[in-house]
Amino acid sequence: MSRLFDRSTGWIVDRPLAAWLLLTVLSGFAFIGYYDAGLITDLFTAPEEVEASGGGGRASTGQPPPNVNPISLAGADAIVVVESDAFFTPDGAEMLRHVVRTLRAQDYVDDILWMDEAPPLNIFGLQEPLFPRSTASPARFADAREAAVSHPLVGGQLLSQDGRTLLLLIRFNWLFVTSDEDCTSGLQQIAADAARQFPTVPATFRVTGRVPLFVTAMRSHEVNRFRYQLIGYGMIALMSVILFRGVTAVVIVSLAPSLGVFWTLGILRYFGLEDNPFNDVVLPILISLVGLTDGVHLMVQIRRNRVTGLSAVDAARLGIREVGLACGLTSLTTAIGFGSLALAHHEIVREFGWCCVLGVVLTFIAVVTTIPLACSSWLGTWVHVGHDKGLIDRHLSRIGGLVEFVLQRPTAFSVAGIGLTLVFFLTSLTLQPDERNSNALPSRSEAAIALQQIDEAMGGLEFGYVDIHWPDRVASDAPEVLNVIRAIDELLRDEPLLGHPLSIRNFLDALPGDGASADRMSMLDLLPPPLKRAYYTPETRLAKISFRVQDLGIARYGPVFEKLEADLAELQRGNPGFELSLSGSAVSRWRNLYQIVVDLATSLGTATIIIFAVLACVYRSLRIGLISIIPNMFPLVITGTYLVVTGQSLELVSVCAFTVCLGIAVDDTIHFLTRFEEERKKTGDLHQAIRRAFTGVGTALIMTTVILVAGFATVFFSDSRDHRIFARMGTLTIGTALLGDLIFLPALLARFVKRKG
Repeated sequence: MSRLFDRSTGWIVDRPLAAWLLLTVLSGFAFIGYYDAGLITDLFTAPEEVEASGGGGRASTGQPPPNVNPISLAGADAIVVVESDAFFTPDGAEMLRHVVRTLRAQDYVDDILWMDEAPPLNIFGLQEPLFPRSTASPARFADAREAAVSHPLVGGQLLSQDGRTLLLLIRFNWLFVTSDEDCTSGLQQIAADAARQFPTVPATFRVTGRVPLFVTAMRSHEVNRFRYQLIGYGMIALMSVILFRGVTAVVIVSLAPSLGVFWTLGILRYFGLEDNPFNDVVLPILISLVGLTDGVHLMVQIRRNRVTGLSAVDAARLGIREVGLACGLTSLTTAIGFGSLALAHHEIVREFGWCCVLGVVLTFIAVVTTIPLACSSWLGTWVHVGHDKGLIDRHLSRIGGLVEFVLQRPTAFSVAGIGLTLVFFLTSLTLQPDERNSNALPSRSEAAIALQQIDEAMGGLEFGYVDIHWPDRVASDAPEVLNVIRAIDELLRDEPLLGHPLSIRNFLDALPGDGASADRMSMLDLLPPPLKRAYYTPETRLAKISFRVQDLGIARYGPVFEKLEADLAELQRGNPGFELSLSGSAVSRWRNLYQIVVDLATSLGTATIIIFAVLACVYRSLRIGLISIIPNMFPLVITGTYLVVTGQSLELVSVCAFTVCLGIAVDDTIHFLTRFEEERKKTGDLHQAIRRAFTGVGTALIMTTVILVAGFATVFFSDSRDHRIFARMGTLTIGTALLGDLIFLPALLARFVKRKG
């Protein structure tokens, strides 16, 4: 394997023109991707074919539904959240009406649904505003407040039960939306400015909803992309200068990962993957650190060769022969770790995995071409300057005392390594999956604060539904339908985490009079069609009950939904022919929650098995492959235990971080094992081979760990929670991986590897 690698990489130094040609071609290809990827992709894209799609679904009654636009509490593009204690006062009512008129006057505001314009419950009734005129008496306003809270479409839906929080549901005319501010801060500012004309009415305005949440997340993402890439690269450069003590070496080492990032982000555009939320913040820093790891190992070896008196060309050629195989193995195993994410069911995670694989491959090419080329050129003349002043080299003997201490007690440290890994592994198994919509938002953003406000005042922004289908034999206005709806409504009201169920039952109960279900169902025709058809479609024999879900973490709703499904199944058995089911985005997220655990187990399990098999084959030893498992799994289970102890949950970002960290953590193990195998061939003393392996790669191991930790640590202060979690997990994993390689790996090698001869 080593000889094959030598022959395949020797041309980089011996034929520099060919290497420069390769770099130029890849750089040009990436540049075109940045400029206009369509110049190339259009050459391979067939003309679009329009396919007719056929409809399907449940059989209908044969009657087409009327052309009615149902009211939707979940269909708003944005929500203005208004909070005040003075809504039901003369000035408060005028203030709200003025705010609504001002918002509606904006070209990009298409429609506003709010409580004063809620449709009458009786189609024969007159449209009466819930707010009286400003000349009305205080008693009239008090009655209006009670009427609003008791209105099924208003109380708990458009107005909180305490009457202090009010929602304005806004739909945009997208032809006139000119900026993100129109959908976020612009709305808030317009509403607040309009309310200032009523200084006697204290009120606060915040904007949230589907579009503002997305815009806020993307805006934070863009800010973090530039800020933390700049800070991260600056910190990496600073640490490199401090550790290398030579500017030339730092410049050369930095060229490779920089070129790898440039190639990767340019080529990703050919596949349309540049908009993945992990790709323009996490991916560049990640592949920079991966490339820097191999680059540091290669540069340390080339500098040592130069110090011995070799020429720049000979030092570069020998350096890539000594370290190139280990760099190739680390890139392979890292790509395997990242590639295992492609087995995930979440599209974002799959895309991120493939992008990481591409980045690792391109960065490896950049490392093994750029660094030897630069070191064999005139730059290589001074590449070893500062080698004797390196902080780590000067103090390596002190750290070597730790390895010597371990070699004197290999059994004890081996047992400790295996035992601790097992204990932390079992602890990590207690991690529970969870997911929150607000995780992608800065915690102090207006959208996140308003989202929490709706959770507390209204029972949640997100909706779930119970779908009720009845058989052909049951008439759409049969009392059995309403009886089932009533029973489900009672089940929902018994769950404190489910907010404000709403169905035709609420509207029928609000109509005057009493009576049995048969009598109430006969009053369906009295309901306004937009109101009725939002929750009842007789043509398809479908009724819906909506309920609100708070952003507490979807795992909190697991027991609630499980109990609700069991109750619905029992109710369905008591009503033959009826089909009852849960639907909605909240329910879908809950159903897919377990998939996070499956994805993590699949990714880590697959990556671990393949990496173990690769190492066992490369080193031609099943024993070495098994030994490598402990120092590679130890940092992962430490990180898992940290998440458990700090009360964190298993999320999509955790799945990505665990798999990525495995790919990075195995790098140092491979460099140590590769040098150990080389030294073992030269000496029959097992302990001496371990000492020489540490002396040979210890500087690079410690240096790369310090640089990687510094790079990840720069993201600690990001306002994105996902980025902070990723950075903390990466820092902890990489730091403890060094301990595993300096403590447990030498002990396991000394205890279980057979001595030759």
